[in-house]
Amino acid sequence: MSEEQRSPTGKPMVPATPMDVIRIRIGSFVLVFCVAVGILSIVGRLWWLTGVVAVVVVIVVLNMVLAVRKQRRLGGGPESRG
Repeated sequence: MSEEQRSPTGKPMVPATPMDVIRIRIGSFVLVFCVAVGILSIVGRLWWLTGVVAVVVVIVVLNMVLAVRKQRRLGGGPESRG
C-alpha cells in the first residue's frame, strides 16, 4: 500500500470525483432495495413488478459501471490509465 498523494496545496489527491462516489453509493443502496422488492414480487407473482425491478437494476448497474470506469480513467493510482 502506498502513501496517499497530496497536491502542491496539501489537499489529498483521490482517483474519484465526489459525483462518482455518490453514484456508486446510492446505486448500491438501490440495488439492495431492488433485490428485496424483486424477491417479494416473484413470491407474490407480480410479474409486471419483477420486470420493472429488472429494468431498474440494469440501469443502476450500467450507471455504476460507467462511474467506476470514469474513476479508473481519471485516477492517478495503479489501476488508472492516465
